[in-house]
Amino acid sequence: MINKKSIDEILDMNANELDDFEQAIPLLSEEEERKLSESEVPGVLPVLPLKNTVLFPGVVIPITVGRDRSLALVKKAYESDKIIGIVTQKDQEQEDPAPKDLYQIGTVAQILKLIKMPDGSKSIVIQGKSVFIINEMVETEPFFKADIEQFKNVQDMQGMELDAAMRSVKETASQIVNLSPNIPSEAGVAINNIKSPTFLLNFISSNLNVSIKEKQEILEEQVFSKRLEKVIAHLKKELQVLNLSEEIRSKVKSDIDDQQRDFYLRQQLKAIQEALGEDSEQQDVAKLREKAEKKKKSYPEHVWKALTKELDRLARTPAQAPNHGVILNYVETIIDLPWNKFTKDKLDLTKAREILDEDHYGLEKVKKRIIEYLAVLKLKKDMKAPILCFYGPPGVGKTSLGKSIARSINREFARISLGGLRDEAEIRGHRRTYIGALPGRIIQNIKKAGSGNPVMMLDEIDKVGSDFRGDPTSALLEVLDPEQNDSFYDNYLELEYDLSKVLFIATANSLETIPAALRDRMEIIPISGYTLEEKTEIAKKYLIPNQIEENGLKEDQIILDDDAVKTVIENYTRESGVRNLNREIGSVCRNVATRIAKEEIEKADIKPADVEEILGKRKFFSDVAERTTVPGVATGLAWTPYGGDILFIEASVSKGSGKVSITGQLGDVMKESASLALSYLKTKSEELEIPDAAFKEWDLHIHVPAGSVPKDGPSAGVSLLSAITSIFTQRKVKSTVAMTGEITLRGAVLPVGGIKEKVLAAKRAGIKTVLLPKKNEKDVEEIESDVIEGLEFTYLERMDDLLDIVLEKEAVNIPSEKFSKKSDEKTNGQEKNAVMEGESNK
Repeated sequence: MINKKSIDEILDMNANELDDFEQAIPLLSEEEERKLSESEVPGVLPVLPLKNTVLFPGVVIPITVGRDRSLALVKKAYESDKIIGIVTQKDQEQEDPAPKDLYQIGTVAQILKLIKMPDGSKSIVIQGKSVFIINEMVETEPFFKADIEQFKNVQDMQGMELDAAMRSVKETASQIVNLSPNIPSEAGVAINNIKSPTFLLNFISSNLNVSIKEKQEILEEQVFSKRLEKVIAHLKKELQVLNLSEEIRSKVKSDIDDQQRDFYLRQQLKAIQEALGEDSEQQDVAKLREKAEKKKKSYPEHVWKALTKELDRLARTPAQAPNHGVILNYVETIIDLPWNKFTKDKLDLTKAREILDEDHYGLEKVKKRIIEYLAVLKLKKDMKAPILCFYGPPGVGKTSLGKSIARSINREFARISLGGLRDEAEIRGHRRTYIGALPGRIIQNIKKAGSGNPVMMLDEIDKVGSDFRGDPTSALLEVLDPEQNDSFYDNYLELEYDLSKVLFIATANSLETIPAALRDRMEIIPISGYTLEEKTEIAKKYLIPNQIEENGLKEDQIILDDDAVKTVIENYTRESGVRNLNREIGSVCRNVATRIAKEEIEKADIKPADVEEILGKRKFFSDVAERTTVPGVATGLAWTPYGGDILFIEASVSKGSGKVSITGQLGDVMKESASLALSYLKTKSEELEIPDAAFKEWDLHIHVPAGSVPKDGPSAGVSLLSAITSIFTQRKVKSTVAMTGEITLRGAVLPVGGIKEKVLAAKRAGIKTVLLPKKNEKDVEEIESDVIEGLEFTYLERMDDLLDIVLEKEAVNIPSEKFSKKSDEKTNGQEKNAVMEGESNK
């Protein structure tokens, strides 16, 4: 309750009653106010600084005194005339203010009562008397004393004008009392009972909800009308705020629904958790802030600005809001990313080469390129990482080589499988507007690696697709461009990230499916298939020890000699890499492990004869000799994404009208090569003693086996010419010869690609002589000498030289007799028998 109390009643209050003093409103009559204002003021006053209060004349307030200087002043004054000067500090945080820290205008006050509080401090009840101004501070110890003079107020309003102004003030103040939930309604009655205009303004000014500075400005205003204007302005402002608050409160109350009800209940629960110290949501935000502060130096300026903005947004967002999880995931992603955090490269070139040799056998070009990169990095610290592409058949160690490179230079390793990737967002990330949005795989893997300069393997880059969701290869253009990737933009992060220190290594089985623009950004390093000797060494150094360990064997429990390993390679695998070889060696090890587990043997020494017993019948044969026992069969060399292979070209003739049939699922280029070969042969028919009837009255059928496999390319030109010439001249193609090369209508032999893979395929098939275009001689010189050991190479510039080299000297049948009308029936029968015999041998 707020009651009107006299000064005497206040003086009778004890310490407990003083706690309720703020609910008591001591009011002055006009006579009491006149006596206070006319009371004499000493010229020198002890000055008591107050932190957060401005005292107005006539107003009675309690204050707590705790500072030593203030306690000394109160004690001294209370023992004498009890008159002190009250001034307000400019800075409320100042504990020990100096004279310059105090306002120059204050209020003369009388100490009405001194009360000792239970905690040892003292409280005094004081009443303002009049306003004074400090002329000079005469003492500062043990407390402030100042030379003062009275600050006279000017009353410039009288009569009806004054009455109207007072009525307006009272009405506005009463409205504020009615609207404010924190002010008791009795305060309105008390205000209406005040008769003195000056005390009314002082009383309302003392209780205004404004800053200390604004209250001090009211106190320092001498002219009554101007002071009245300031008070009314503050009252009007407060009334507007209360009216607006009431409107909002009414609207919320009328529009409240279940969702809002849940929100308020959760806010109450949150308040309870805060009181108990269990506000997990805010604790999580605080932990994220702490984590971010620790890494602040590593963040670029634009990243730190975005991060702090999102942290503030997260703190304001309730945990139940739909976007809370989105903001939280985004903040955690930014914090966890390695901004300007890099692993230190090991630049010991010798040690790096040792690690590369330890993990992989051969692959000299790749190892040389990595050592070159380290050498330049050692000399030029800020070098941009190269973009490499390992291109070759499966199973030759492209992916595992990336791990070895990372280990050799002491970097983290990250692998991204691009096979079948069709969505551009997998590279650039999803925008955060989508549910379940994530960064792209590039950023995810850098986050996982924990450093900004990992070795990142882009596996199967040739198998990236595209559809209505975008083209991932277009997004990779920025990633794999050293001039652009220092500011890679991820749609999820919406921030630029520097990828220039990342060592990107792509792998591919074929270059044809990689767009030209993307291929141009990468340094292509071809990795050819392994030779028999290389596979043997790889098996001994890597595959056999790994399979022994994986199958629970000990090194002394199984021995595979070189001959046994070569038997597995030649008879049970047909590949450029070593994947199938690893599987077959695993089968041998499991067989031995089974027998040891059954206690049938203690150890096994595997010989070539044991291989067939363990792995079964031989899977692969060299069928070149069998296939070429009849005219019309030539052995070509082909390149495939899985390495080199031999390719048989078969030709046969039958009575007809000179038609040509081509089968075996051949592409247009290969069909055109067959037409070129036939056209060239017709120009040489007289020289080769082929009658005109062979081309006019006999049909030619060309077939390339493995009909389910598409085939194309110009490199089968010389093979097609050899097969067609063989069938028309009835001279067999030598079984130990294989060939490759493009032909032209004018009789030239042009160079082709994939020479090393084709040479390896010829050696695996037991070929002795390889025919190549003259311009491919440089490619053979780059092949290791042990690879081509045992092979004879013949280089061709013209197609004229080809026929004498590949065809046997003796003909199976004389062409003029075979293609004459008299021997048609007989020859056809012989042809059928010969073909059947050849197929039987096969």
